[in-house]
Amino acid sequence: MTSFLTLFYKELLRFWKVSLQTILAPIITALLYLLIFSHVLSRHEVYPGVPYTAFLIPGLVMMSVLQNAFANSSSSLIQSKITGNIVFVLLPPISYREFFLAYVAASMVRGMVVGMGVLLVAVWFTPVPLRHPAWALGFALLGSALMGALGVVAGIWAEKFDQMAGFQNFLIMPLTFLAGVFYSIHSLPPFWQAASHFNPFFYMIDGFRYGFFGLSDVPPARSLFIVTLACLALSLATLQLLRSGYKLRY
Repeated sequence: MTSFLTLFYKELLRFWKVSLQTILAPIITALLYLLIFSHVLSRHEVYPGVPYTAFLIPGLVMMSVLQNAFANSSSSLIQSKITGNIVFVLLPPISYREFFLAYVAASMVRGMVVGMGVLLVAVWFTPVPLRHPAWALGFALLGSALMGALGVVAGIWAEKFDQMAGFQNFLIMPLTFLAGVFYSIHSLPPFWQAASHFNPFFYMIDGFRYGFFGLSDVPPARSLFIVTLACLALSLATLQLLRSGYKLRY
């Protein structure tokens, strides 16, 4: 337990020391999205009685949670591998389970802090209801845990910064932007509606949005089941990678 707490504390300090880059910058980016899209589509209603600006806010909050949770564990591991200081994490008697929990938990904290920051600033401009807070919190925790685990996988796999950039630019960003952050999938043509159901990010964002409005594109229980299953499967796969020492110890 001491090993886990020490590594967890080190990961918290790592992003907190550069909070202008890791916390403030993504909050400002999300607010710029809100400013631009809400200005252009302010008269549009996505759900009955839900103006576009209010609809957009939960999507931007969840997008910030997911992207920053992934960025935390992936950037920490790739930087440690390239600079060579990963040895100081691997040499102490830290089990692979403690290693996994520390990186994922720190990623969840960063994702939740950024998401909370986006939400607090956004609702100052446009109030949004929070009809089912437990659902919103559950999806935020599960989504950040899933992305923290995915960041560990990316950090283990990547050997150079451009490989990590490829992971982010060709996988994380497209899946996030095509997951309904800026629109309801019911506004898409039938083919793209069907394709959206194969995107796990869609269920995280749609379920999180249900927590605010009580409305969603698919039943929230189905989204919760899929996200939970994906999170468990990815966590088990990541633990197996860490246990084998793939690209870390060998």
